[in-house]
Amino acid sequence: MDLFAKCEAFVEARQAKALGYYPYFKPVATAEDTEVVIEGRRVLMLGSNNYLGLTTHPKVVKAAIEAVKKYGTSSCGSRFLNGTLTLHRELEERLAAFLKREAALVFSTGFQTNLGTISALVGKGDVVICDKWDHASIFDGARLAYGEMRRFRHNDMDDLERVLRDCPEGAGKLIVVDGLFSMEGDLAPLPRIVELAQKYGARLMVDDAHALGVLGEHGRGTAEHFGVEDKVDLIMGTFSKSFASLGGVIAGDAYVIEYIQHHARSMIFSASMPPAAVAAVLAALDVIETEPERRKQLWKNTRKMLKGLKELGFDTGRSETPVIPIVVGDMMKALEMWRKLFENGVYVNVVLPPAVPQGRALLRTSYMATHTDKQLDFALDVFEKVGKECGLI
Repeated sequence: MDLFAKCEAFVEARQAKALGYYPYFKPVATAEDTEVVIEGRRVLMLGSNNYLGLTTHPKVVKAAIEAVKKYGTSSCGSRFLNGTLTLHRELEERLAAFLKREAALVFSTGFQTNLGTISALVGKGDVVICDKWDHASIFDGARLAYGEMRRFRHNDMDDLERVLRDCPEGAGKLIVVDGLFSMEGDLAPLPRIVELAQKYGARLMVDDAHALGVLGEHGRGTAEHFGVEDKVDLIMGTFSKSFASLGGVIAGDAYVIEYIQHHARSMIFSASMPPAAVAAVLAALDVIETEPERRKQLWKNTRKMLKGLKELGFDTGRSETPVIPIVVGDMMKALEMWRKLFENGVYVNVVLPPAVPQGRALLRTSYMATHTDKQLDFALDVFEKVGKECGLI
């Protein structure tokens, strides 16, 4: 059989494009802000992870420009060889201090961070234990590891305990969970997970890609939010959300980070973060630490939209964060609603199986500190109109 036969048989995307229901790879023609231009249409952006609105912050933009002037556009090498700049070291020291850890290591993307960390730590005879709703990068890291992967039902602590109890005696165990789940906006019950990890001698890694800068009094994420920072072994984060850049970080005890640094293939064999991206993260971290009012405004906007969507009659699942799903269920109805929202000036993300369970297609909305009340009121009006047209409310 021809290797490319499967490609020719893949017609779903072409059919969706022909019918006008294809929601992906839409080119944005402006800066990632509260409003953007897509296909010549100005729309309210409710699909971005730019939670603190820092992509256009003057300090962040200036830092990126200055870094290019000083360091050029690229390091042209891996961190392992010639690609470590003084900027990388500065960022790692700053992030370790921010996260209250001994050390931190930055990768070129968040995906590579999970890939490299998990596959480096979990060897033969070890077990990595994942929530079934974890991010794809966690599962791919587990698949690359030489150990065994086991999964538990989403946020089901009885099932997690069953999995831990059934692990082979003497096996090294790593529990990996999203702190803030990126599709549904709910949180991992870290206090209970910590208890189980300690009871069964497991280590705990929290993917806080969507929680850093957002959760906790100082923006340190889910562990700070729950008051268990000293009981979580590894904190992972990405820079493409609240930090308005690109890259990822893993932070923990110095001897563990040193081991990952010398064994994580996705870091060793990839070019390092470009100077502009590193400088942007450093500037964003400055803003996160000195402008807490942004986080307060983000939560004000979050409460407004959660309340408004629920009052309209939408199913927002178990969200308690700036990621608020509108659960539709039927895939075609979700696509229809996405298109009508876009035509009415609101851009959201449509999420279909297998990214969510069958029968749980949803519209993923997310909010920024920089959204205005006027913009959010407009969004609620459009949601009401389209929701009624689609028979969802």
